[in-house]
Amino acid sequence: MTDQVDLAIICTLELFIDLIKKHIDLLHRRIINGEQIPHNEKIFSVFETYTEWITKGKLSPSVEMGKKLAITTDQFNLIVDYQIMDNEQDRDIVISLADRVLNKYKVLSWSFDKGYWNRENRALLQTEIQRVIMSKLGKRNLQEDGQEQTPQFKLLKNKHSAIESNINELENRGLDRCSDRGYHHYKSYIGLGVCAYNLKKIGKALLDERRMAVKLPTCFKMAA
Repeated sequence: MTDQVDLAIICTLELFIDLIKKHIDLLHRRIINGEQIPHNEKIFSVFETYTEWITKGKLSPSVEMGKKLAITTDQFNLIVDYQIMDNEQDRDIVISLADRVLNKYKVLSWSFDKGYWNRENRALLQTEIQRVIMSKLGKRNLQEDGQEQTPQFKLLKNKHSAIESNINELENRGLDRCSDRGYHHYKSYIGLGVCAYNLKKIGKALLDERRMAVKLPTCFKMAA
């Protein structure tokens, strides 16, 4: 038992020593040599090496690190698909996402955040989906502006805002910070969080139906 523990400690130390050597090399290249380090070579965490730099700007939070999670919800606010993104942008996953979802569901309308916009993505989606709500990222021409100003487009786009509350609820249920170690456990943690979210939504709907059934008044008829 002692030998196994010692071996585990040695393996862990060797892993961190290699990471320290790599970080020293990156610092030397960046500070001493003035080299611009490619993004895919950068290390943002020696403890969870899969960590990515998500945002860097002046808005709060100014810096955000972790992993991006894309979720797709239906008209009942249930999560029907989720994807942990590995160094991917939103627009890069649209086609593979559509393949998964359209193989399982008949979709009449589908709305996306602006980050998913891509001319080719929208054109391909429109061959399978009647109404694709995908606001253009950047300046719009007159035709595109007219399309996005139609009452139907605005109505479906406004409904899309509900997904922000879904994301906020996921974070409040524990997905704002993963307490497990390792990428395998991280992915399991996300899956369990999504499952718990859906179970809570379904349970709330069933309880609401039961309360409504209890509260329904009895109808009386009187005649003089």
